[in-house]
Amino acid sequence: MKGFFKWFKGKAKIKRWILLILIGVVLVCYGIAKLIDARTLNVVEIITVVVSFVVGFTFIVLGIVYMQKRMLELLVEESDTRKERNNVNTLIFNKKVYNQGPKIVVIGGGSGLNTVLRGLKNYTDNITAIVTVSDYGETPTDSRKALKVLPLDDIKASLTALAYDEKQMEDLLNCQFEEGKLKDLSFGDIYFLAMDKVYGNFAKSIESSTGVLNMTGRVLPVTLEPINICAELEDGTVIEKRDMIPEIVNQTKNKISRVYINPTNTRPAPGVIDAIKEADAIVIGPGSLYTNVIPNLLVKGIAKAVKEAKAIKVYVSNIMTEAGQTDEYKLSDHVQAIVDYVGKGIIDYCIYDTGEIIPEFIHKYNEEGKDIVIPDISKAKEYGIKLIQRNLSNIEDDKVRHDSDVIATTIIQLICDELKFEDMQNDSQYMMLNSRMKETKREIHKRERAERKFRKSGRKQFERRESDSKFKTKYNKRIASIKESDEKAKDRKKKNKSSLSKLADLETAKKYKAMIDNQETAETKLFDAVSQIGIIRTSDVLEDEDDSNTKDKKKKKRRKLK
Repeated sequence: MKGFFKWFKGKAKIKRWILLILIGVVLVCYGIAKLIDARTLNVVEIITVVVSFVVGFTFIVLGIVYMQKRMLELLVEESDTRKERNNVNTLIFNKKVYNQGPKIVVIGGGSGLNTVLRGLKNYTDNITAIVTVSDYGETPTDSRKALKVLPLDDIKASLTALAYDEKQMEDLLNCQFEEGKLKDLSFGDIYFLAMDKVYGNFAKSIESSTGVLNMTGRVLPVTLEPINICAELEDGTVIEKRDMIPEIVNQTKNKISRVYINPTNTRPAPGVIDAIKEADAIVIGPGSLYTNVIPNLLVKGIAKAVKEAKAIKVYVSNIMTEAGQTDEYKLSDHVQAIVDYVGKGIIDYCIYDTGEIIPEFIHKYNEEGKDIVIPDISKAKEYGIKLIQRNLSNIEDDKVRHDSDVIATTIIQLICDELKFEDMQNDSQYMMLNSRMKETKREIHKRERAERKFRKSGRKQFERRESDSKFKTKYNKRIASIKESDEKAKDRKKKNKSSLSKLADLETAKKYKAMIDNQETAETKLFDAVSQIGIIRTSDVLEDEDDSNTKDKKKKKRRKLK
């Protein structure tokens, strides 16, 4: 009985079609009753009867058709794992098309790679993430030391991004035991060690995790050998620890001359080259240019395979620069860096950001030595690549991130255009991709409308800029004003500390020290304390302020001292 009433729940969307059928039945019955009751019919009554019959039968047919279609959707949904975006065009041949979807290879590491994977898994199961296997020169964890496993942080993150339930997968792989014989060991390291013993091959064990963990796509290590990412600076300094690169670059003020991997003759893991050759699309980035993107391309044979592949090659540019790595880099500088290492022909398309973040957000990044990547389009075009502008910026936890849906729809659009060019519009793969892409675009538009509505409310949130606008030109004064106010605040704090240090009466200093942060009030009371002690000059305490009222107060206090 519960199963029967389940069809009439709001989520089932069946009641509307039942109502339409009932309305159609009523109209048909009305027409029949009119014919039986009337002995003669005038023109108006004949038209009424005909219309009631036509409309009634139309409603009945439409109601039956759409009710059957919705019932089919519900039946397919019961076995569909992707319930966040269901529609009839995809559900009917859902599993077949996902398994036969476009083959997409994503090369990189870190949060940027995972953002791309998170968006693409809604379109195809044939995703291959090629991830760096490196501890970046950092000290291995206790779990790694005990189990003697390779550095797997990036691999774990990619597996999490491809999982149907990311939160549960993340908690599972990062679960660390705190007591007993397993103390200080993480489940993820134990799992991969066990998989390695079962399959006898590290790469095979990671690839097989797709089925074991019920995930979309697969993850492959770029190499089975642990590599170390090194950098050589312009002054000849060699940094052999990845995590020390930004710090030493900032200290020496020397830019990175080149990066390289050690050992230099590392071979790609089994399956990596084949995945690149068979791919329909290859995505490079986003991510740390010198520590995540380029190192993968330096592994022997990877760059050559990408160049020779017939796939669409897409580079997703970073939104922000990275302190100690890509300081003051523009879009063309990112492209040039990749070309300098592996040559031309490795990028067909470049997706860059046209979004804009309010200056207060940019200022937070400026304090860390980061800035927005300016799209110098004309110079970037000199490398023979096609540029695609998209609003990629998204704010997550007060941080600027790439929008996974926007990146995925842009890549899928390129694949659909390629299928359309090959006259495959009626192919099931094209139909599914196109249908799901339209659905995602509608959701993106809804988000953008919500953002515009949010901005109109007067609260600060994500902002967009026109494609031809320049962030620094538009907001330079505002950023400068914010920086100037910060500098004034720092100077004021220094002067207050200096004044307190000169006070002979330590008890009085302690009494007014807590009030310094309240600016004018604190300054006035501090002045009174100083005048009572009478051991330092007024100029040591007073600060220059533009406010005329403040100046008047200071003049009065000077007269009192005299």
